[in-house]
Amino acid sequence: MNFSVEEENLICMYHTSDRRRTMARMMAALPDMDTEMRRLANSVIAKLEHMTDADFDGQRFDFVGE
Repeated sequence: MNFSVEEENLICMYHTSDRRRTMARMMAALPDMDTEMRRLANSVIAKLEHMTDADFDGQRFDFVGE
């Protein structure tokens, strides 16, 4: 699965030990996000839903600064 830099950074912010917990943390934060961030988070959640746990575990997520 390919993630944009923005998507990877968002995943890094909510990353936990597994895919389901990462998605749960991100979903829990949705009400506190502005419209643009919520749109990005929903896109990431959809991509994570389509990944297997093994794919998530094999993926490396690196926070990328400016």
